Amino acid sequence: MSSTNETSAKGFLPPVGTWKFHLLLSLVAIFVLGPLGGIAAAYMNFSLGFFVGGQVLAGILGSAVTYGYGASGKHGANYMQTMAASVASMAGMGVLVQAMVWLGMPQPPAWQLMIFFCCIGMFGVGIGMLYTPVLVDRLKLTYPSGWAVANILRALTDKALLKRSIGQLGGGTGLGIAGAYLAEHVKAVAALGLSVSTVGAGIVVASRIAVPGLVGGVLGHLVTPALRDAGWLGEKDPFRKIGFLIGLAMILGAAVVDLAIIAWQALKRVRQAAAEAGAADEYAEVAAREGQGTQRPLGVKPLAAWVVFWGLGVVGVGALVLGQPVGFLSFAIALSLVFVLINGISTGISDSNPISSAFVICVFLMSALGLKDPITGIIAASVLLVACAVGVDMQQDRSTGARLGTNRDIQFRYQVVGILMGSVLAVVLANTFMKAYPVLTINSFDRPEADVGQWQSAMTFKFVGAIRGLGHLEGYKLAALGIGLGFGFVTEVARKLLRASARYRAFLASGRGGFVTGWLLDAVLLSSPYALSFGGFVDLGTTAWFAAGGCFTSLVQTWQASRPKREQDSQVPEDMSATSLVGGGLIAGESLYALAVGVMGLLALAR
Repeated sequence: MSSTNETSAKGFLPPVGTWKFHLLLSLVAIFVLGPLGGIAAAYMNFSLGFFVGGQVLAGILGSAVTYGYGASGKHGANYMQTMAASVASMAGMGVLVQAMVWLGMPQPPAWQLMIFFCCIGMFGVGIGMLYTPVLVDRLKLTYPSGWAVANILRALTDKALLKRSIGQLGGGTGLGIAGAYLAEHVKAVAALGLSVSTVGAGIVVASRIAVPGLVGGVLGHLVTPALRDAGWLGEKDPFRKIGFLIGLAMILGAAVVDLAIIAWQALKRVRQAAAEAGAADEYAEVAAREGQGTQRPLGVKPLAAWVVFWGLGVVGVGALVLGQPVGFLSFAIALSLVFVLINGISTGISDSNPISSAFVICVFLMSALGLKDPITGIIAASVLLVACAVGVDMQQDRSTGARLGTNRDIQFRYQVVGILMGSVLAVVLANTFMKAYPVLTINSFDRPEADVGQWQSAMTFKFVGAIRGLGHLEGYKLAALGIGLGFGFVTEVARKLLRASARYRAFLASGRGGFVTGWLLDAVLLSSPYALSFGGFVDLGTTAWFAAGGCFTSLVQTWQASRPKREQDSQVPEDMSATSLVGGGLIAGESLYALAVGVMGLLALAR
């Protein structure tokens, strides 16, 4: 192989494909890249309630390790980002531990939760791999993020680009650490309620996604007095006490429209794939050209056995160790088989994995079946949440590997090891953060008057809110769900019809007037229900900082668009733009600072 020759020239790197090669990649991914992404994911879920995927960060840092292998180094970097992304996805699920604390659940020993999460993760990646031949190979769904990561790994074989990317990421991380320090030690900065990771998240997603959250927050703030008068909110309840229900319903309403369109597109792809059944397999050709071995996944029978084994493990551990009913655990297992496919199609076409919607639907269905115990609800629904998160990640990583020609079986093994590490890290980080920052243990759903500051924990808030509705949805809550569902459905239909108009698209491209009109409709007047709902999950100040970050990115992009574009800039994938990397660095910096301060505080108490 050419990569082996390149390695021999370097001398200090182990040959490609040897056990030393895989040991090097695994150690870096497990002990550096994975924990870095996991810390950021856990921190973002505790502070905001969502996290930005760590594939780009892991891809950049992984490429630095494999740069010496030349062009073939992209495969090693892909293995590392696969493992690191699995660690990060699982670590982000630590919010389930926080939700258990909020619900007053007696905490099982950490090892029990680790084993339970590990079983779900292994089950989830097995389902994801089982569906890969259909979604990635046969239907050839796009998986935009998987495509972006493939482009990034190809581009990072350029030394100058790699150096610049690491510099921008490192600069953002330094700013994140400095910003977090100032927010903690300077009263004037602390009074602003600044969270640099919130600003960083806004910088990553840009204004058309960030500003609608502020619009939703402002609308909620304006209607709060009327909702209190109507008895929908208590005297001191914040809008998000009812806003989370409206927001979830908005997401579901929009998802009904999108899933209907996605189902139609998937059907068209099935017909197209059937018509092209005799055509050459482009992914197999890429694999052969790269010399990376088979692109065919593991056989169906071994994968089915894997899924059955770990599914039984989930039910067994949930029933025998955590003491939960077999029936509802089995129901969650069955739903996972459905939703990993549905969410995989959604991610493959729209780059959206609606895991929160899957969780809430699971809770509502179990409620309809008579479930009233909140502890059983959170444990059973967590099966669907984790399985959808890691299963769809598996499919997305497979799409990246297919485009690069990376050996799929080896990639699967890296992901499995990542799940193992992530299961441990999810529980460790959750307990570390909650011990270091006791505010995270405050159930802000039941105690809305509590000042939680930057620790919005929006994902935990919506999970606990959904669980609290088990068996007793009052009339006004049903009305809130109806309002959100109808608004989300109608708004998404209107947005789709508008974008389908050739005249409207031509107007958008006609000049400054079209651009401004498009921005106003997308960000303010006809915002995406997915983005608008964010204002129902967090307080107004958080949405303001999030929007500020988004506006910064849009202003920079507008300024850059007015300047002559250099040839090297035109070859840089969008996910590697300076704003995207700096924003990701801000998130990583603040999360590392928060963890370091928390750990030092715990060590001081232990002395």
